[in-house]
Amino acid sequence: MTETDSGPATLAALEARLARDFELLVMPPAKDWLEPRTHPAYGPVLDVAVIGAGMSGLAAAFALKCLAVRSLKMFDRSPAGFEGPWATFARMETLRSPPELSGPSFGFSNLTFRAWFEAQFGLAAWKKLYRIPRLQWMDYLRWYRRMIDVPIENDIELADIGGDGEFVVLTLRSANGTRKIAARRVVLANGRDGLGGPYTPEMFRGLDQRYVRHSAENIDFDALRHKVVGVIGAGASAVDNAAEALEHGAARVAMLLRRADVPRINKGMGIGSAGFWVGFSHLTHAQKWSIVNYIDEQAVPPPRDSMLRVTRHENFSIFANCTPTGIAIKDNRVLLDTTRGRLAFDFLILATGLTVDWSQRPELAVLKPRIQLWGNHFMPEGHTEFAQADHPYVGPAFEFLEREPGTAPWVNRIHCFTFPAYLSHGPISGDIPAISTGAERVASGVASALFAEDYERTWRRMVEWSNPELRGDEYVLSEDVSPFLTEQPAEAKT
Repeated sequence: MTETDSGPATLAALEARLARDFELLVMPPAKDWLEPRTHPAYGPVLDVAVIGAGMSGLAAAFALKCLAVRSLKMFDRSPAGFEGPWATFARMETLRSPPELSGPSFGFSNLTFRAWFEAQFGLAAWKKLYRIPRLQWMDYLRWYRRMIDVPIENDIELADIGGDGEFVVLTLRSANGTRKIAARRVVLANGRDGLGGPYTPEMFRGLDQRYVRHSAENIDFDALRHKVVGVIGAGASAVDNAAEALEHGAARVAMLLRRADVPRINKGMGIGSAGFWVGFSHLTHAQKWSIVNYIDEQAVPPPRDSMLRVTRHENFSIFANCTPTGIAIKDNRVLLDTTRGRLAFDFLILATGLTVDWSQRPELAVLKPRIQLWGNHFMPEGHTEFAQADHPYVGPAFEFLEREPGTAPWVNRIHCFTFPAYLSHGPISGDIPAISTGAERVASGVASALFAEDYERTWRRMVEWSNPELRGDEYVLSEDVSPFLTEQPAEAKT
C-alpha cells in the first residue's frame, strides 16, 4: 500500500513517520542534566515516580521524557493494557469527546487518535466516525503506551507513602510482596477517584452487595437477566448501566432522579476552550468555585447517543421527582421508599458519582492532615458548608502544599495530577480535551523544581566543564599591534 493524501496507509508506516518526528525534534533531548542519586536504605533513587499508567499518567510521563527526565518509572495496579476505566467499569458505547480532539498527542500529529485510526481504517472510515467506541480508545492508548516507550510496572499498587529528608518513600505491594523505593518527585495520576472512590449516600451504606452496587464497582450483569433493576442517578453512568442491564436481558429497568427532568445542557461546553484550560488557574478562589459549583448544580447530561441507546428498550422507564427516603432488603428484594411511593427491585445500581474521600484511600490517608485543602483557604460567601472543602489546594505544578511549614516538607514533592485538582487548575488533569495542557504543566513544574534543587551540582558542573570548543590550532595571537595604533600606549611613552 502507498501513502494516501490523509497520511500513512498502514500502522507500520505511521510508526515510522512518528519515529522520524521524534528524531527530527530530538525527542527526548540527548543531553542528560540530572545526576543519579542513591538512598542509604532503598538504593537508586528515581527522579520521578508516576502512580497510575492510564491516560493521565502516560501523558505526564511522556511530557517528562520530552524534558529528558530519564530516571522515571510508572506503577499501576492493573494488568498491562487494562489501566484506567475504559475496559473495566466504564460502560458507555462511545466516548463523549469528539474524535478530532488531539488528546495526549502534545502537538505530534502522528501520535493523535485520528492518525492511528486512519492508518488502519482509512480516510473514508474516519469521515464516517461520529464518536470513538470506548474499547477502541483503549486500543489507541495501548498503542500510545508502546510509542512513547516509558518504563511501566503493572500489577503493583501503592500501599503507603511517606518521606524522609529530600525524598518521597513509596511502599509498593505486588504478588511478590512489598518493597520500598525512594523518589525525588511523585506524580499521582491514579484516576478520577484517585483521592477517594464511589460516592454512596448514607442511606445506602452497609447494604448487602448482592442487591445493591455502585456503578463504579464490578457488577455481574449476566445475573440481572429477567430481573427488575433500579438505577439511582441521571448522568452518563446511570444511563450506561441501565443500558447494560437491559442488553443483558433485564426484565425491566427504571432510572430514578430527584430532578424534574434529565439534565439537557452541558454548561461546561459553553466555556471549554484553550483560554479556559490555560487561564482557569489564574482566577480568584471565588471565581473558580463559582464555575465549578454552577456546573455541578446544573449537572452534566448524559450523551445523546447514550440516552438513545437506553430508550430504544420499551422496558425502560425514567421516574422524575423521585427522591429515595428509605430502603430495606426483604425476601430477596430491595424495597425503596421514595417521594413517588414504595418501589420494589431485584437489584439496585447507585450511579451517584465519585467523591474525594480520604478514608477510601488508606495508602494516602497520611497526606490529608499534612497538606493544604480548599477548606483551609475558602468558604463561599453566604454558605456554611463547602462541598469541596476536602479537595486538595495545590500549587502551580499540581504540587501538594505543606499545611504547617517544616512539619512534612516531603508532601510538596508530590504532584496531584488527578481530577480532584479541578478546583485549582480546571479540567486539565483527567479529561481528553486538555490532557496535554495539564501534562505539560505538571512536567514543566517537576523539571523546574528538580533543576532548582540541583543548583549546587549545576554550578559545579559549569565550573568543572573543561571540554574545549577550540583547540588552539585554529588561530595565532598577534604580537604586533602597530598597524592599528594612533598613538603609543601610556606605559610605552613613559
